[in-house]
Amino acid sequence: MTLIRILSLVGGLILAASIIWAMAVWDGSFGEAIAWLTSESWGVVSLIDLYLGFFFIAVFIWLLEPKKWIALVFIIPLPVLGNVWPAIWIAWRLAAVMRNRTAETKTASEG
Repeated sequence: MTLIRILSLVGGLILAASIIWAMAVWDGSFGEAIAWLTSESWGVVSLIDLYLGFFFIAVFIWLLEPKKWIALVFIIPLPVLGNVWPAIWIAWRLAAVMRNRTAETKTASEG
């Protein structure tokens, strides 16, 4: 479990650094970047894949996070903050969520 949390945090940091780098070297506007991306079929496929992934992680966060206000804090900004945000949720909350799930399963099997 710790390895997954560490890898999530490292992956999120690498992604954040990549975003900062891309913003620093790109000399156009964000609108130009989107126009460039959507002008190619694989760019459109990549955007569909990205937002479908946001939907899937949002469902998992909603189902696994016992504190729904925390779930909403991590789900609502997903389209803007991207996968850096769920990487933070996994690194921060995964161990607690899994402990809660294990306790619920144990209680259900005893009952």
